[in-house]
Amino acid sequence: MSTTSPFFDLHAQDYLRVAVAVPIVALARPLDNAQRTVALMSKAVEQGARIVVFPELGLTGYSCDDLFHQEALLKSALHGLEQVRQASRELPVFALVGFPLRHRSHLFNCAALIGGGTIHGIVPKSYLPNYREFYEARQFTPALSFRTEWLEWRSHPPIPFGPRLLFQWEEQPLATLAVEICEDLWVPIPPSSLAALAGATVLLNASASNATVGKADYRRQLVTNQSARCLSAYLYSAAGCGESTTDLAWDGHGLIVDYGNILAESTRYTPTDQLITADLDLLRLHQERMRQNTFAQACFHHQRELETFDTVRMAPLKDPRPCPRVQPVPTRFPYVPGASDQRDERCAEVFNIQVQGLATRLRATGLKTLVLGVSGGLDSTHALLVCCAVLDQLGLSRQCLRAYTLPGFATGSTSLALAHHLMNVLEVTAEEIDIRPSCLQMLKDLDHPYARGEALYDITFENVQAGERTSHLFRLANHHGGLVVGTSDLSELALGWSTYGVGDHMAHYHVNASVPKTLIQHLLRWAQERSLLTPALGPLLEEVLALEISPELIPAQRGQIQSSESTVGPYELQDFFLYYTLRFGFPPHRLAYMAWCTWGQGSDTYTFTEIRHWLGIFVTRFFQGSQFKRSCLANGPKVGSGGSLSPRGDWRAPSDASATVWEEEVRTLPTNSPPLSQKED
Repeated sequence: MSTTSPFFDLHAQDYLRVAVAVPIVALARPLDNAQRTVALMSKAVEQGARIVVFPELGLTGYSCDDLFHQEALLKSALHGLEQVRQASRELPVFALVGFPLRHRSHLFNCAALIGGGTIHGIVPKSYLPNYREFYEARQFTPALSFRTEWLEWRSHPPIPFGPRLLFQWEEQPLATLAVEICEDLWVPIPPSSLAALAGATVLLNASASNATVGKADYRRQLVTNQSARCLSAYLYSAAGCGESTTDLAWDGHGLIVDYGNILAESTRYTPTDQLITADLDLLRLHQERMRQNTFAQACFHHQRELETFDTVRMAPLKDPRPCPRVQPVPTRFPYVPGASDQRDERCAEVFNIQVQGLATRLRATGLKTLVLGVSGGLDSTHALLVCCAVLDQLGLSRQCLRAYTLPGFATGSTSLALAHHLMNVLEVTAEEIDIRPSCLQMLKDLDHPYARGEALYDITFENVQAGERTSHLFRLANHHGGLVVGTSDLSELALGWSTYGVGDHMAHYHVNASVPKTLIQHLLRWAQERSLLTPALGPLLEEVLALEISPELIPAQRGQIQSSESTVGPYELQDFFLYYTLRFGFPPHRLAYMAWCTWGQGSDTYTFTEIRHWLGIFVTRFFQGSQFKRSCLANGPKVGSGGSLSPRGDWRAPSDASATVWEEEVRTLPTNSPPLSQKED
């Protein structure tokens, strides 16, 4: 299968590769600037971009001042625009180009959207700065109150002209473009705000903002905040070298922002042409708008103003270059920030939320005793740390935590010893209760073959042990006047990998209920690096992290202990699917493509066939087999935007739903994939 297959092209997955260009301007030389514009458009095409934004008045230079009233310059600017239009016939990219235009004896500061040999529309600047170093009202006319007109120009079809144009790209219906120019962004209600409410998802700004101390930071704030508020992408290009330095300097600041996140940024003050590219996630933007109902409320509130927008349909581009892999590649661990400083901050925040939640519950109940089952695995170890931190915060002795190891028929000596070491190092009340006698009695009562000496390790055999552990903990809590702290995590709840009712599904309070397995691993690493609670804990946490993830309910077979991941799938993959399913509602084909981009390289990762297989397991277990467990979930704190599965929080779903539509989509996925290489991008 070729990498040109539609499935393996990011644009077929509702991504959009875009570019921002910052050329060296030749002041008052439109034909030279047109050549540079075409050259950068060509470069954008080579890099797979479908849209490229150029600076304000880029065909003439922004700082021409009263030269804008010279007929020769205005005429030359139109010649330059025609050069760009002609060249665009062979360049499959839409370009936003700035130029001055006289219309009805007024001069307008404009930007034209050009592609496929067509000028699709011309947007005049709405707000003209005329303060401090700016004197635009001396040369130009503001266009805020103008309605859309259609201009006749040479042999070209009528061109829509006005400040309220939406450009709908037929090839990608999720990409609706809107244009504003420089100062338009700096006003209290930017034109792009109404454009976004009218349906624009990609906002383009041709700018010429000059450089002063601290201004770049303010620009970043403006662009990122506008992108976040409008649930949109924002492309910003500001004038750079070549503009007049009579009284000002220019830094050539280019930004590509998606939903408030800076994806790419130019190097300011660079004395060469620049082009930055990035991939926008259009599907995510539409999912966010669908979920955030206050966005819809704002649309209804401004409905009369939104009716003044006109939509321009843009035909598909001619033979665009396919782009196999999205950039930047989605992070492997979406619940965990990639940067170390952010990761430490996130871990501390998550831990504090868990501690605060349990501490509040303990105060509210008036109890002073916590009851916890400790297996030596990831989840119970992390819950153990949370419990100790809660007692420390409340000024209670750690002896108030009654921690129990509850060995069953398959409990390993390594994990059992590790559980005891953890409890001893943290100086909690540590005890061991062997649950095998009570489990055996129940198996006898059930007339289970194991009670007669047969090696039958079925689901009943497993759940008798899991249920007996939790039953003991609840009765111990009754006996000692305590509160049972649950250990089951978000990943297990998503996949239904927990024993319903009197099992690890239930507790008085679940501290891990919205913390996925991959984040718990990072939390333990963070605790180890910070010597949390006691330095002696560090080596033990290293051992916990090295253990095979196992419920230890079935005796080892041929020397291999029971593995959770061999049944439900690798947690790193399943957490990846979970995040984008729960947070953004992405369908299976998008999940598979993203996982291929992220994990489909190197000998230590997954083939597309493996990704497809485990995605099939995920959709069945998540959408069909496990909701009844989540519908009666015990209390526990939500810790992140990745969501929780509490029926009182982020996720409400019918317990008797079918996974058919998701399973059918998984079956339509390609069965294998082409190799990925950096050269393809």
